[in-house]
Amino acid sequence: MPLYLTFALALSIITTVQAGRVLLTLYALKLGAQPFAVGILAATFSVLPMLLSWQIGRFSDRFGSRWLLLFGTVGGAFGILLPYMMSGLPALFIAGIMNGLLFAFSGATLQNLVGLLSRPETSARNFSNYSVLISVTGFIGPLLAGFSIDHSGHVVTCLYLVAMSFIPVALLAIRGGVLPGGSRSVPPEGSVWEMLAGSGLWRVMATGSLVVSGIDLFQVYMPIYAHSAGLSASAIGIVLAMFSVAAFAVRLFLPHLIFRLTETRVLQFSFFTGAASFLLVPFFQSAAMLALIAFAFGLGMGCGQPITLMMTYGSSPQGRSGEAMGLRVTVNHLTRVIVPVLFGSVGSLFGLLPVFWINSLLLASGGAITRPGKTGRVSH
Repeated sequence: MPLYLTFALALSIITTVQAGRVLLTLYALKLGAQPFAVGILAATFSVLPMLLSWQIGRFSDRFGSRWLLLFGTVGGAFGILLPYMMSGLPALFIAGIMNGLLFAFSGATLQNLVGLLSRPETSARNFSNYSVLISVTGFIGPLLAGFSIDHSGHVVTCLYLVAMSFIPVALLAIRGGVLPGGSRSVPPEGSVWEMLAGSGLWRVMATGSLVVSGIDLFQVYMPIYAHSAGLSASAIGIVLAMFSVAAFAVRLFLPHLIFRLTETRVLQFSFFTGAASFLLVPFFQSAAMLALIAFAFGLGMGCGQPITLMMTYGSSPQGRSGEAMGLRVTVNHLTRVIVPVLFGSVGSLFGLLPVFWINSLLLASGGAITRPGKTGRVSH
């Protein structure tokens, strides 16, 4: 069944992306990288998604998804192989860019496939299930990276991730033909600006970028803080995995929460819980307390991404859902490029405490400006 194939591809590809990001971050710390350099490394994960995702989304609308996913997977495998072949921060930066290439070709493409393979009555359930699956990858990826590093070292872990890339390659080669094709003869109507203004997508994307920046900065600076507190790679992996455990749990009940509270009420909960979590981090150094904070952060911020994902697909014009999903990834990753560099500078100049507290203020502001009410959707 094409939907199950899409879920299997998402599980294997996004797990590799998640594990690769943790591996490269911890490898950079092992090599003595300063917070600013780690911030630059985190930004490399987002360069190609920022530059390419919108156009890749347009390609998926017209030409389908199979070869886009295959190209991205092979490129990501070559990238993570580089730190195995040569040591040093430059190799990690190149690997980070190629990790971004993998996500650029897979992120919006997989999200759009879920929408295309859903009927109006199954759309919310399928997007919720996809979000749960992404939570699983966020749990497996950090654990895989952390325990592999402790057991085999950073360099050998690169080979493990290359081996994982063979799974989606095999799935696409054997079963990729069942995935939906594109509409090659129908070019998109209207400019991207008309699409944004006419459907209200710009509001959804602005909110989504704030959610994403909060999650990314938590996942980047929590390992730095935990490393400075003397935690092992395995302990750091467990702390990060707690975010995904909580996000997994809350997404199981997300359709019910949206029905009871409305989308914007749930988004407010997401922002305020994330703000409280950022505020509390600097007061604790034990693995248990940091894991508890990460769990609370996941309960809150785990709601934000699937809500904005559903809103983006539902608000996209007919035949341009891939473009809308790609534009969403582009906007989110523009934030991911700018914000880590900005906060890396703050961390280098003033230490880690201002990083956590400024993020807390930003998320609290997001909760304050989120207005109650339901957001309408366009059924495809």
